[in-house]
Amino acid sequence: MYSADPSRYDGRMPYRRCGDSGLKLPEISLGCWHNFGHVDDQNEARAILRRAFDRGVTHFDLANNYGPPPGSAEENVGRILAEDFAAHRDELVISTKAGHDMWQGPYGEWGSRKHVLSSLDQSLKRLRVDYVDIFYSHRPDPKTNLEETMSALATALQSGRALYVGISKYPLKMLKKAVKMLKEMGVNCLIYQPPYSILNRWPEAEGIHDWLDDKGIGSIVFSPLAQGMLTGKYVDGIPEGSRAARAEGFLQTSQVDAQIEKIRALNQIAGERGLSLQHLALRWALDQRGVTSALIGARTVAQLDDSLAALQAPSLDQDALDLIDSIAPAVKKDDAEA
Repeated sequence: MYSADPSRYDGRMPYRRCGDSGLKLPEISLGCWHNFGHVDDQNEARAILRRAFDRGVTHFDLANNYGPPPGSAEENVGRILAEDFAAHRDELVISTKAGHDMWQGPYGEWGSRKHVLSSLDQSLKRLRVDYVDIFYSHRPDPKTNLEETMSALATALQSGRALYVGISKYPLKMLKKAVKMLKEMGVNCLIYQPPYSILNRWPEAEGIHDWLDDKGIGSIVFSPLAQGMLTGKYVDGIPEGSRAARAEGFLQTSQVDAQIEKIRALNQIAGERGLSLQHLALRWALDQRGVTSALIGARTVAQLDDSLAALQAPSLDQDALDLIDSIAPAVKKDDAEA
């Protein structure tokens, strides 16, 4: 039987208001993209969720296709929520998303009203909850009218299946249109979720974070550790059992090889300031304009605790920021992929 730590709100976890809304999010939120699928250790998954909540992490972030296999992360988290956190539902922010490939046939992905709302209903069943706190359009659909996707988000909100709506990975021009459409439907966009790290600064380079901050919309960044490349584990190569060494993972050996010189230079900056590379990367992300929260993953409780320790790290000095800019400057997405 799980009994939550009575000191979980003792001030160790800072909370930030999400844009101009009344919702506060922990500075570090727990992402369930990895480590909660059927292929993962379910006892460790339960321990991670318990430890996160005990440390003041009140936001668990999911998507319909998280696993593997797709849907299994929601199933596993949903079971743990029902068994361990039923008494704490009102203390939690649970988010999920729709848009990536999820089931067979023409309605299994993208941004049609059919997919978005069917996906949400499936997610609610897997998560064993009556509503989610935040529901996202997970990616832009190049072939579906944007108004249709936004109307589905509005329906999710107005039907009580979601308390807030958000948008993930949209380019700035489409993001602006989406936010305007939602506003015309009487819905405020709460939050935007992009990938963002020292090694992947396109939201900053394209002006997205400045625009969000000006408009009072929150930003929760995923992969602030660049899928583990900024944890320090790859400084001396690819260790056995790491994410880059796993066949089913998203991080490839070639990605690490392409960034290794930057990783080593950043690790030196961190070491000179008495920080681990991981803490430097998280502190840097949290100090950027417009960032409300950083989503981190954890395979073990120890990894979770190590990430949360970054909250105690001081803000970086200007010399460190200038060095980081020289090593890994902010470039637009198209330029980075060129």
